[in-house]
Amino acid sequence: MVGVLLLNVYPARASLSTRNEGLFPLRVHLMNPSDYSFGTAVITPRWLFVLAAATPAIYGDPILVDESLEQVDPTTVQAGDIVGIGIHTGNALRGYELGRIARERGAWVVFGGIHATLFPEEAFERGAAHSVVTGDGDLVWTQALADCAAGTPQRMYAGGKVDGDSFISARWDLLSADKYMWASVQTVRGCPKHCSFCSVWRTDGQKPRVRSYKRVIEEIVDLRRRGFRFIALADDNFYPVSFTDIKLAKAQNNEARVAQLEKTRAERFLLMEELAKLPSNMVFFTQITMEAAEDPEFLDAMHRAHIKGALVGVEAVTPEGLKAVHKDFNFSGDRLVQQLRTFREHGVHVLGSFIFGLPSDKPSTFDATAELALKAVTFAQFVMMTPFPGTVDFNKWEKDQEKNPTFVDGVPITRYWLIPANVRPKMFTPHPLMSTDEIRERTQGVWDRFYNFRSIWTRSSCTPNMRARLGFIFLSKLYRQMYAGTGISTDSARKRKANTSARWIAKYCRKIFQSKPMPELQTPIWEPETGSSAPSYRSFGEGEAAPFRVVS
Repeated sequence: MVGVLLLNVYPARASLSTRNEGLFPLRVHLMNPSDYSFGTAVITPRWLFVLAAATPAIYGDPILVDESLEQVDPTTVQAGDIVGIGIHTGNALRGYELGRIARERGAWVVFGGIHATLFPEEAFERGAAHSVVTGDGDLVWTQALADCAAGTPQRMYAGGKVDGDSFISARWDLLSADKYMWASVQTVRGCPKHCSFCSVWRTDGQKPRVRSYKRVIEEIVDLRRRGFRFIALADDNFYPVSFTDIKLAKAQNNEARVAQLEKTRAERFLLMEELAKLPSNMVFFTQITMEAAEDPEFLDAMHRAHIKGALVGVEAVTPEGLKAVHKDFNFSGDRLVQQLRTFREHGVHVLGSFIFGLPSDKPSTFDATAELALKAVTFAQFVMMTPFPGTVDFNKWEKDQEKNPTFVDGVPITRYWLIPANVRPKMFTPHPLMSTDEIRERTQGVWDRFYNFRSIWTRSSCTPNMRARLGFIFLSKLYRQMYAGTGISTDSARKRKANTSARWIAKYCRKIFQSKPMPELQTPIWEPETGSSAPSYRSFGEGEAAPFRVVS
């Protein structure tokens, strides 16, 4: 009925997709902003494809634009179209520019994402928004579309925190398989920790919302059929229940809490049991806390499930640094090295994340961090301390700035994301021992040391064959160019050079990660919940079905 009524709102457009012919003349655009376009991306921006799935068929296939590949062509946006723009703090300024462009062309503009959730008014003031979606967009996006199509958008849509059963599977049929090296699937949102530099536990909650492992497996099978065998499990924390969590609940005699935690832990093992049945050449990567090193059973299950690597927030290598970021559940020094090596001993390689610029850092901290990283992790990223909105660090910094505010080009430093990148500071709080330039240069030096060819070659020995080793080398160089070359360097010429190099490396790196599609791969038919947990299988392809464990 709504579709019939809306035919009277907009004039018909000559060129319509097959799916929306005779229904809505408007088109839905979903845009992922970026200041840097590399032609190829490492991991799919999952939200684009999830919101595409949440877009009702009456609107036709959404037009997806990921600016990490190529920038938006404004002429594709027509009057009456609906433009959804997802932003985080790092790409907010570019996102606001896209919003203004879309509105000038007569489109309805809707912002969402973590930054829009934290600063909704900014999207109206800077991004020419008609509406802002806060929280999860899985369910509320449909309503926002209907209201815009009717010409009556609400100012705010509260998406909230949807439960795991409501997570929407992405529309991977809209994916350009030749543009991305890794696909992405989500299994859990939220994190029970409270790290001072992280906003996840505040925006996504400290109660992990776990998605049904059955839906996860079905989506992964769909991706492998399309030719993706490298998949990121894009979770806030793949290890949502630690032994410490269960021990604390037992000490509090909270039987309901203990039961809930043990149920969540058991579901993690069910997921990994099913992942282990997938083709053996599949590779998964996820994000996890250091506490998993205390759980060898969990690490072994990860290894069997083809989860070959995990981003682990090491953050600091000294007790003082860990205390500063509320991460004293991590070890330091030699115990930290052993903790990290535990992952490797169980077949899970670590991408360690380290922060520089903490008040406790000294010039010697940089060499110590480099030495530890070279000993204990397979990949690493070294970032300069940045107070992100929604975090404890940001709130403290914002209050401190109220006493003696700092401005750059008329913009308060506490809104640094609104400062053009070419004049934006690299550090926002003075360090007691080092200047900003010194911290930046030392951080760059650690990147260079960790990612020099000799170090990369040594670490690449963890791969099973020469093709994989070559892929490891290319990916290492690409990672260094994309994140250190364009992110830490302050010289515009160096950034352009890094961008050009990243494009060249990405082009060849993607070819190494390409895989042959497996249309014959079966997808499970799950037994009813009251029956056996073991699935049976059916094939989406034609003809004789191949066994689920088939390897290409």
